[in-house]
Amino acid sequence: MSANAQKKKFYALNMFDVLDLEKYLAYFSRLPEVAPQYGGRMVAFGRFRDDVTGDLAPRQVLFLVEWESEEAFNSFRDDPGLADLHPLRESGTASYVWQTFEGPDMSDPARVSLDDVLAVLKP
Repeated sequence: MSANAQKKKFYALNMFDVLDLEKYLAYFSRLPEVAPQYGGRMVAFGRFRDDVTGDLAPRQVLFLVEWESEEAFNSFRDDPGLADLHPLRESGTASYVWQTFEGPDMSDPARVSLDDVLAVLKP
């Protein structure tokens, strides 16, 4: 078992279509300040390019956010102090997919082993 197998990260995958750019930008403009307070860090974002394969209808935009833990993610999502923030995301997007994943820390990909991959693939 590698050292990374013990160190897990929690990821939130966000895919959506932009419905109201102004509302979504109002939401997103606060994230660089707010998310790190809850242990979140944006890892990647991008615009849809090509539907290569899969059963999920394409979305225009993808964001991947790394959280320190599931508890950190839940504290961001459920904090009543952010009750004005999440509706901006909800009303600014359509076809929203928000899924969470747990996996090894990939900050040093050279340290990820086959055992780490197998642990993710096995039920």
